[in-house]
Amino acid sequence: MEPVPPGEGSPRPERGRVETTVALDGKSGCIAGARELTGAFLTSVQREHGVPVSARTLDLSQLVVSELVTNALRYAPGPVLLHLRIAGAAVEIAVWDSEPALPAAREADPTRVGQHGLEIVMAVAQDVDVVREPVGKRIVARLGLLDGL
Repeated sequence: MEPVPPGEGSPRPERGRVETTVALDGKSGCIAGARELTGAFLTSVQREHGVPVSARTLDLSQLVVSELVTNALRYAPGPVLLHLRIAGAAVEIAVWDSEPALPAAREADPTRVGQHGLEIVMAVAQDVDVVREPVGKRIVARLGLLDGL
């Protein structure tokens, strides 16, 4: 996992914005590293920028990152980017990959094993956007920083 641009994965103020982006290589430990980065990002947002983040949001953000990064690494060839940013009263989690096919949530099926990642993300996030990019796609999930927002 390498930060893009350099910043060692720590949040950086940029014109009043707090964000970080990392390139994920898909190697062993990559998904766990993305979860850890997310936890460190939100902890830093609280500590260094005084932005309150609920424990629930911290946990759910790591879950969303895990699901989105797992799907990107499983179904897309090539690189994956994880972008985290504070957008108002929400954390915005964006995962870009090079696969142009847009995912779709599937019908509920209690007998299906796996392939529930997008449904999980949609269930816990306030808002989910799937955007086709000139190359690949970007999935953006937003979670309120405080419970009930």
